Amino acid sequence: MKICIIGSGYVGLVSGTCFSELGNKVICVDNNKQKIENLKKGVIPIFEPGLEELIIRNVKQKRLNFSTDVNNSIRNSDIIFICVGTPTNKNSNKANLKYVYKVVSDIKKNLNKYKIIVTKSTVPVTTGDQIEKILESKNKIKFDVVSNPEFLREGEAIRDFMYPDRVVIGTDSKKANNILKNLYLPLIKKTNRYFHTTRRAAELIKYASNAFLATKISFINEIANLCENTNIDVKEISAGIGLDNRIGDRFLRAGPGYGGSCFPKDTSALVTTSKQFKTNLSIVKSVINSNKSRYKILLNKINKIMKNKLKSKNITFLGVTFKPGTDDMREAASLKLIPYLINKGSNVSYYEPTGIKSNFNNNKVKYINNIKDACKKADLIIIHTEWNEFKQLNLKKISNKKNYKIYDLRNLYSPEKMKKNKVSYFSIGR
Repeated sequence: MKICIIGSGYVGLVSGTCFSELGNKVICVDNNKQKIENLKKGVIPIFEPGLEELIIRNVKQKRLNFSTDVNNSIRNSDIIFICVGTPTNKNSNKANLKYVYKVVSDIKKNLNKYKIIVTKSTVPVTTGDQIEKILESKNKIKFDVVSNPEFLREGEAIRDFMYPDRVVIGTDSKKANNILKNLYLPLIKKTNRYFHTTRRAAELIKYASNAFLATKISFINEIANLCENTNIDVKEISAGIGLDNRIGDRFLRAGPGYGGSCFPKDTSALVTTSKQFKTNLSIVKSVINSNKSRYKILLNKINKIMKNKLKSKNITFLGVTFKPGTDDMREAASLKLIPYLINKGSNVSYYEPTGIKSNFNNNKVKYINNIKDACKKADLIIIHTEWNEFKQLNLKKISNKKNYKIYDLRNLYSPEKMKKNKVSYFSIGR
């Protein structure tokens, strides 16, 4: 298959690279000239384990190419995947679809034969209907518009693509469905993971999935609050309810709240869509509010740990990204916690495996490029992100200060063991 991926960001780059790995001829298009030039040189714009090796191999084997020429790329392709961003409009909480419709305009001008236009970008219900109307206007060439939402986790994206829980295809076209089923055949031939549905249903499945996972995260965080007031270990609660097959144990780990590029954006967009269709999604609204206030509970705990004495205290963050395996800072709890601590007069530093972050490019936050130096003068160490290298630290000797404290937002260590080693250790939901 000749595939055109429009938008070479996280979703587009991973999807295009994996499609080429399956033997297809893929061209990834982006209007960012510098990004395309870098990709041609093997410089990857995102941190994603395994991606660089796949890109280099498939470029070398001439299955994967990069271009800024959207018109020619569209004309020479059979299937076009729209993978541009759909950020939240801050004034309305709607998904901003201007990039999607710009791509649709380009496709309309370059429809030279039957093509399948696939939205992988997360778009609200009925977006496919609108795309179809735009392409039908003064256009006699046949085409099909399909919804094929992505379910890629940052840090696990290659595995998620190659070994999917499910492939969702939304279309009423038998022709388009057959072509796309054949495209995904190498991934689904040994499983029953191909789900064919209507286009609107596929669009909503993506939002509903993310909203449900966000609900699980917010739910266990609120249970963790109760555990802290009842002297119960939330990890035991998570394990106990997770054994129920109707519930499952995934996304039941208490922590600082959900972040990243999907859950905050998609829950807000889903609520906005529900208002347009006069439907009250009260549970999703509560999830959003719970997550937004999560950082306040963490700050109250920090104040309690430090006995409300934050001024001039040395506080070190281990990890600042919203999750491990990625350099993504979007909606990370650190973006709320660190400014608060600075305003209280604390000396804040951080160590982050993916390097220095532009979010903290100021004289008040210090980046230190190794764990030992980052922690040696700390009065408080906050384990913010569960990178593997943070799971085997000698917390008993990590700081030179006598009465230093550790606040583990990811519950990486045993409170009993820390108590036995006389480490002043605090965790979530205990």
